[in-house]
Amino acid sequence: MNVVVLLGAPGAGKGTQAPLLAARLGIPVIATGDLFRAAVRDGTPLGMEARRYMDAGQLVPDEITVKLLLERISRPDAKAGVILDGFPRTAVQAAALDEALAGRREQVSAAVLVDVPTEELVRRMSGRWICRGAGHPYHETSSPPRLEGVCDLDGSELYQRVDDRPETIRARMDQQLGALEQVIEHYRVARVLRTVNGLQDITIVADAIDAALADAGVTPVVAGQG
Repeated sequence: MNVVVLLGAPGAGKGTQAPLLAARLGIPVIATGDLFRAAVRDGTPLGMEARRYMDAGQLVPDEITVKLLLERISRPDAKAGVILDGFPRTAVQAAALDEALAGRREQVSAAVLVDVPTEELVRRMSGRWICRGAGHPYHETSSPPRLEGVCDLDGSELYQRVDDRPETIRARMDQQLGALEQVIEHYRVARVLRTVNGLQDITIVADAIDAALADAGVTPVVAGQG
């Protein structure tokens, strides 16, 4: 069973690469946010436990999260492996995952870091603007309006939310990147870390991820074996 951890800061393109990688490897992506929502929707015992924390605006404890992951990994579609997106977020979670997988005689096959410099992340994420009329989204570089500051669709003014301002994003990054660095170090010590340059075109990053995983011994599922 291949357990691939996909790592990257917000804005690095990890969310874009995860489904593409899943299609190429023939294994599902498991995102903890989706796990929580599905468990709550289905009313499972673990889902009800998680909901108590979510309703209180608290983080779901690592123990519950890991149990949900193991439950998901046990399903038939995950027999050949999974891609973890959004977990682990801390070194403590990484250690908890290692312990849980070891109990099943499994381990993380590879942790792939989509590496993008902080200032580029800030540039990507702070380029977002929306219109006051209907919230139509724009981006300064990838999808700019025809006329600066004006929505193409309804002519209303474009504005930037506080959460999308460079100073807000930079402060948020400072908090998140510290925890990410600990997770990166955890997998570096375990000798399963692979790093790819996230500044390149989407297809080039995808090829680099494939090469990194092949180097780690992770290969696509052969038809009939999944």
